[in-house]
Amino acid sequence: MPKILVSAGEASGDLYASLVVEELRRLAPKAEFFGCTGPRLRAAGVRTVVDAASLAVVGLLEVVWDIPRIHREYRKLLAAAELERPDVAILTDSPDFHLRVARKLHRQGVPVVYLVAPQAWAWRKGRVKQMRRDISRLLCIFPFEEEFFTREGVNATYIGHPLAGLVRPSLSRDEFFRKHRLAAGRPLVSVLPGSRRGEAARHLPALLDAAGRLYRERAVNLVLPASSTSGVAFFEERLGRSAIGMIRVIEGESWDAMAHSDVALVASGTVTVEAALLGTPMVTFYKVTPLSWLAGKFLVRVPYYSMVNLIAGRAVATELMQSRMTGEAIAREALRLLTGEAARSEMQAGLAEVREKLSGKEVRQTAPQCAAAVIQDILEGQLSHVS
Repeated sequence: MPKILVSAGEASGDLYASLVVEELRRLAPKAEFFGCTGPRLRAAGVRTVVDAASLAVVGLLEVVWDIPRIHREYRKLLAAAELERPDVAILTDSPDFHLRVARKLHRQGVPVVYLVAPQAWAWRKGRVKQMRRDISRLLCIFPFEEEFFTREGVNATYIGHPLAGLVRPSLSRDEFFRKHRLAAGRPLVSVLPGSRRGEAARHLPALLDAAGRLYRERAVNLVLPASSTSGVAFFEERLGRSAIGMIRVIEGESWDAMAHSDVALVASGTVTVEAALLGTPMVTFYKVTPLSWLAGKFLVRVPYYSMVNLIAGRAVATELMQSRMTGEAIAREALRLLTGEAARSEMQAGLAEVREKLSGKEVRQTAPQCAAAVIQDILEGQLSHVS
């Protein structure tokens, strides 16, 4: 019976890894899974050694305060690996944590499959040397990554994006509007401040300012889908009475909210990819602490910050980063998309290009199926070697 260590440190990684586990269960029904899990991996039947929520930290410098706690979880996961001797490990995203795990697992003789490539093409290119040594197979979810990593000597494969073909609304626009008592004749603007509480708290002041400006300028519906890691209560405590009357906070349903939105205000990250797959015009933003931003300016070398723009190779969506992220700027860009048909059409055409690239036309299987097939090949090689 094969044993598989699975580890994901964030909500998106938890989702992607759970989809791969579900495919592996079809290929290897008797396989046993354990590791670092979020709610989706637990639902897929992965036994929890470490809770992924304990690793959710954002920012170059913010993580310093959490190093002791993260190190304890790291040691706990590695102790479980040493005790249970997995036949293969699937490490998903969160490179600061997982590249260290990969080094130890490689020394233990455990083949490492890394899902969602570390962004060494943007910064910290020095990681590539370790990746060549410690990772058996790197599974890339963005089309430009395979060429970069293969050129650097890493065994990399582009599998397509796990969300392609998966992101879709579960309700019609009429059903969504009725469920949340939204005014049928008004445009819908969804507000997505980030899945983690820290980033959401940093973004909320500017977003509330933008929402107020939009509301005064034009009659709109405003919906804030709370992520599972933040929760509705977190936002309701911070919005205040007047804002609660203006913004409808709902539990999850981000795909429905974005799919039926005329414009989405989205924190730069996975949610921009989701909006692109849904074809929703968006304004992107992000803010970290001033020290993290300063450090990042010296370290990060990319033409764009939003993954949508990186995939397109041009500025499809407006990026309002750090000091440019103001309520006035967000509201101005949102109104431009709400009122300007040409601007909306141009962005939607760009998002269609991104969607096509993420679907991986060369890939005959879905991303989770491709990933599971790679892992199954490694497992079969391991088990035949043992026998």
